Amino acid sequence: MSALAGKRALILVENLSVPFDRRVWQECTTLRDAGWQVHVICPQGTKRDTEAEVEIDGVRIHRYPLRAATGGPAGYLKEYGSALWHTWRLAREITRRFGKIDTVHACNPPDLLYLVAKRLKRQGAAFVFDQHDLVPELYLSRFDRGEDFLYRAVCRLERATYKAADVVISTNESYREVAISRGGVAPERVFTVRSAPAVDRFRAVPAEPELKRGKPHLLCYLGVMGPQDGVDYALRAIAKLRDELDRTDWHAVFVGAGDTFDDMVALSQRLGLADRVEFTGRIPDEDLVRYLSTADVCLAPDPMNPLNDVSTMNKILEYMAMGRPIVSFDLREARVSAGAAAVYAPANDELEFAKLIARLLDDPEERARMGRIGQERVSGPLSWANSAKALLAAYAAARP
Repeated sequence: MSALAGKRALILVENLSVPFDRRVWQECTTLRDAGWQVHVICPQGTKRDTEAEVEIDGVRIHRYPLRAATGGPAGYLKEYGSALWHTWRLAREITRRFGKIDTVHACNPPDLLYLVAKRLKRQGAAFVFDQHDLVPELYLSRFDRGEDFLYRAVCRLERATYKAADVVISTNESYREVAISRGGVAPERVFTVRSAPAVDRFRAVPAEPELKRGKPHLLCYLGVMGPQDGVDYALRAIAKLRDELDRTDWHAVFVGAGDTFDDMVALSQRLGLADRVEFTGRIPDEDLVRYLSTADVCLAPDPMNPLNDVSTMNKILEYMAMGRPIVSFDLREARVSAGAAAVYAPANDELEFAKLIARLLDDPEERARMGRIGQERVSGPLSWANSAKALLAAYAAARP
């Protein structure tokens, strides 16, 4: 039991609802198991996580309505402004009903949440900044507007967040280096807490050949479909697999949703892939596991850009947990995560990506070997057990 047992933690999240946000939920349950009283403020989901307030497994979750941004940066300013107001409103209500907050834990994006954390710091709370994304790089990668006024503004917000934080949690060593070099945070105040798949969620079931729609092989993509996630690269790569490599022995399934979902469905139709590519949207875990258990090759098509090169992709870790071989573009943190569980195409080279898919389809022994390597990594050095220790160390260091 932690020496800080009985203390109250407040976790602020804007990007996803909880417990749908798997990383945040793992943090919540780790803190709960260490004796913390855990509260979470987050947006309501649309089809799940819809209750305004609920207690789940000893974690009390407070949710607010939020309309996701549409369009360009102006839409995000509106979304983030609304989220900030609701977060501060609920934080005041929580302190009134439940008492003093000992540690406030803000997960970005956006970096605006430090404003709520600073107010709670004045009341004696420690501030843990959990940096899920590098927002300046996210801005450059998503909007392609260059280093304009809004870019400079998000850089200022990031600096202000670093300055206000008592400790910083980074999802990998690349982010840790940014906190130290760009953020000026002392190295002893930056803790690496890697995201890890929830292994109880990813347990293989018998393969279902019918999911291959009559083809020998199944390709699978799992994840968000946003402008920087590379689903368009994957679709163009598998079109080349068909057209330039003359491979028609596969069916592909794309699991997930996001801002560009409709655009990706339309792109698949323009590429003539409608008869061999299936888009499921978000699906229950039991269906997700069925597809992953049947997949022969999994796709990590995140293109090289300022954000992706230094970010840990949850999809890669989840593929590894399921023992699936992976084709990825050659990104720094993709190699750190997957190691020999993936093969790597030169950055953004769709034809080479297709060639690697073809190579793995022809080599079942190599696919099995890569799958074993991935499972060993997520159950060993990349397991949540190691991340949990780092999380508790960060909380201990946040308070004098």
